Amino acid sequence: MKLFWVLGLSCCLFILPASAQEPKLPAGLSDNNEPLLPAGLGINVQEEQSVNEPVLPFGLLDSNEQAESSNDPKRIDKHIPRLIQKELPFHLSGFWEARGGLRVVDDPNEKQHIIAETRLQLRLHKIIQNSTLNLITDLIYDQIEENLPVHLNSGRGFIDLREANFSFSPMHFTDIKLGRQILTWGTGDLIFINDLFPKDFNAFFIGRDEAYIKAPSDAIKFSLFSQWAHLDIVYSPQFDSDRFIDGSRVSFFSPMSGVGVGRNAVLQSSKPDNGELALRLHRKLGSYETALYFYAGYWKSPGGINPSNGLALFPRLHVTGASIRGPVGRGIGNVEIGHYDSRDDHKGSNPLINNSEFRALLGYEQEIAKNLSLGVQYYLEHLLDYSNYLYTLPDNFPQRDQNRHLWTTRLTFLTHNQNITWSIFSYFSPSDMDFYLRPKVNYKINDHWITELGGNLFGGRRDSTLFGQFQNNSNIYLSLRYGF
Repeated sequence: MKLFWVLGLSCCLFILPASAQEPKLPAGLSDNNEPLLPAGLGINVQEEQSVNEPVLPFGLLDSNEQAESSNDPKRIDKHIPRLIQKELPFHLSGFWEARGGLRVVDDPNEKQHIIAETRLQLRLHKIIQNSTLNLITDLIYDQIEENLPVHLNSGRGFIDLREANFSFSPMHFTDIKLGRQILTWGTGDLIFINDLFPKDFNAFFIGRDEAYIKAPSDAIKFSLFSQWAHLDIVYSPQFDSDRFIDGSRVSFFSPMSGVGVGRNAVLQSSKPDNGELALRLHRKLGSYETALYFYAGYWKSPGGINPSNGLALFPRLHVTGASIRGPVGRGIGNVEIGHYDSRDDHKGSNPLINNSEFRALLGYEQEIAKNLSLGVQYYLEHLLDYSNYLYTLPDNFPQRDQNRHLWTTRLTFLTHNQNITWSIFSYFSPSDMDFYLRPKVNYKINDHWITELGGNLFGGRRDSTLFGQFQNNSNIYLSLRYGF
């Protein structure tokens, strides 16, 4: 049914008459009231950003944003012959990319090549009176996982349907977007507390573009605007999980077996059929963006195990949280908190289901010199009902600390007339004693061509910690992209 829905929206893009006029967007359709996104989430070039948003400092933009504003019709006219563009009943942009990468250590559970693929992304955009149609599709040849059947939820196969949605404004204070869409909110830079929309951690760890950490949702989004505050309501009729680590591409530590596993023991899961609901109430207080959040659904990655069949489970989850972001000194600071209520293990007495948690984030970013920016974050996970957790923990399971501390640093430097971007994003946990480094250099050759060299490097004292378990997946990658 879901495939029928998104294909139906896709077909609408091709049957529209080329003579349709394109009036200006009504007031409600530009997200002028949306809070600014934090550094690292410039991935939302595919989202409905306002053209009136202030520009972020150099170094805080995503590499795609630095290279091109591919949703801008003026750039489309520049890169596609005017005659062809006039004949199309929609605006067309996109890119072609080739990307390859190797593990830097041997992994007995996975292939030596961690990524070897080429993809063509096509972005189709059409405005008709008071509504907008969007279609973003990736056509992929993946040498690592070739001949897989198309599966839209996991993104596997030769098609990854990123967006297929229809948006309109039935009233001046309401926007509605229906269909497959990329959703994000919160203030963290590659740390997510109240953003309970699906993520693709396989893409993130193997060296795909940073934009691909966000996976699509099949949902309906209502945005209600008022002078006092703005309310976003997102309902997904069917639960959209993360594209989580299951061993098919990235090896991981299995607490059930006590060793690292991969393609030899792919994790099987049982997903709920019910829907999920996310709410955000946000407004500006002076120069500060404030928000309250609520989520009712399930743990987005497996948060439990069925002992009878070994299937991974997605227990029920409620999250309430808040955030504030705004100027602090010469930079921008942010605070975000969230309470994770694990509804199927409310008292923490079931060792096979995630305990409830309290999570907090403090962040700060600043341009410390010309073309040089620095962002730092401190993140805390506090495990609730810890005494019950220890009492019921099986003897062969690794023990979690009650408090997991994590520091992140993002350093970005632009050189050669800002055509080369040198950056490194690092995670370090002093409680787990593990780390994850993401160095990369991005070279904008000209208006069309971009190349990038980067890596994903993991390490830790124990194989059971979050980053320590991925040591055998450390890799380097190289990409070449042509944008149009």
